[in-house]
Amino acid sequence: MTEQQPVPLTKTAAPTKTAPAPKPVSAGELRASDADRDRIADILREALAEGRLDPEEHAERIDAVYRAKTVGELDPLVRDLPAAGAAGRAAAPAPGDLGPWGPRALPASDNLMAVFGGAARKGRWRVRRTTNAFALFGGVEIDLTEALFEHREIVINVCAIFGGVEIKVPENVTVSGDGGGIFGGFDIKTFESPDPDAPAIVVRGFTLFGGAEVKRKRGKRLKNLRSY
Repeated sequence: MTEQQPVPLTKTAAPTKTAPAPKPVSAGELRASDADRDRIADILREALAEGRLDPEEHAERIDAVYRAKTVGELDPLVRDLPAAGAAGRAAAPAPGDLGPWGPRALPASDNLMAVFGGAARKGRWRVRRTTNAFALFGGVEIDLTEALFEHREIVINVCAIFGGVEIKVPENVTVSGDGGGIFGGFDIKTFESPDPDAPAIVVRGFTLFGGAEVKRKRGKRLKNLRSY
């Protein structure tokens, strides 16, 4: 009688696990664009004009707008204001919003107010034809060294009362001033750029127990010079 040999057991391969599908990014996690920040800033400026925000609240929210990285960081800044629902979402501009220089035409003027606080425009932003800067026991900083110029001439109207306005400009732009100071300083040094395509910055206004100053930043040069 022959001894029966054991039948070898074959090991079956374990089923392959499929990697889970990547989780879709929510609307609030989308990176904010310049157009998103501009839409929120427009709502805040309207709220300031209507008295819904006081100057200090407006300055704090505007500063947060231009520091925001995502759409989710922008939404809370206008959640308690009219027209906030449509403004906080990143979306492609409608054809009617397209202008000759970019995604949409911006208002002709921009307002910066610092009352017992600070306000600033810096980084990559589109300069309006007119910027109004008002400082009362506070400070306003306007940094044009990385800004996008879309007009041949821009005007900055300055009013500083027990406060200050500091304007930083690239080396290769034209600067001129028209104003003065009462118990304060209005330090606007005229400079004519050798480049005929360089935009001109005109600073006007006055200071009372305050100061206004334009600083040309060495090594900072405007790269997007255009023929206007």
